Amino acid sequence: MVERIRVPHPVRESTSLMEWHMNRQRKRICYLEDDLICLVEQAKQNEVLFSHLLQLLSDLSGAKSLQDFLSRLSSWSKTLGLSNSYIRLFSDTWRLGAPMNSPELSLSRYSFEPVRIKRFGDSNHYLGSLHGPEILLLMPQARHVGSVAISLLGTQGNLGMVIFNSHDKQHYHDGMGTDLLDQLAKLLPGLLSRWIERA
Repeated sequence: MVERIRVPHPVRESTSLMEWHMNRQRKRICYLEDDLICLVEQAKQNEVLFSHLLQLLSDLSGAKSLQDFLSRLSSWSKTLGLSNSYIRLFSDTWRLGAPMNSPELSLSRYSFEPVRIKRFGDSNHYLGSLHGPEILLLMPQARHVGSVAISLLGTQGNLGMVIFNSHDKQHYHDGMGTDLLDQLAKLLPGLLSRWIERA
């Protein structure tokens, strides 16, 4: 009985209900296969990111000094094909004066606020390019800045930032995933507090 029921078809005038149903199921299976392929690819990418993060945490935990810590972070960023990394800490939340004496890490929240409003909006991350004055403020020692990934440190983004710099202007751009940056932004303040006191 079901084989005799005909359904209108735009090309063949009509088709059996069973054939129509089978074609519909085939299309659905194709969509599900595509979704599965995407999920597998995403899982592979997440595994690679997790592996990179574990390696970094292991390296940073073994640092003997703040300078060693910063050097290890920089070396790790270079293994990812980036030109460098920088840590900038808000001067009102960390004790960066004597005896620490790390003025290169210090950044005034007040001077950063226009950059935060313009580049970050409601996000804790910015991926893209910067203008000359922004580069001078955030990375005065950087030689060539193509694009950057900046993540505000701490769960509320109120402790400072980690910056990754690429020579490639297209490397970082809006719409990229920030899973690794999210984890780093949460973990770095605890690691930094081994050498720098919070204000």
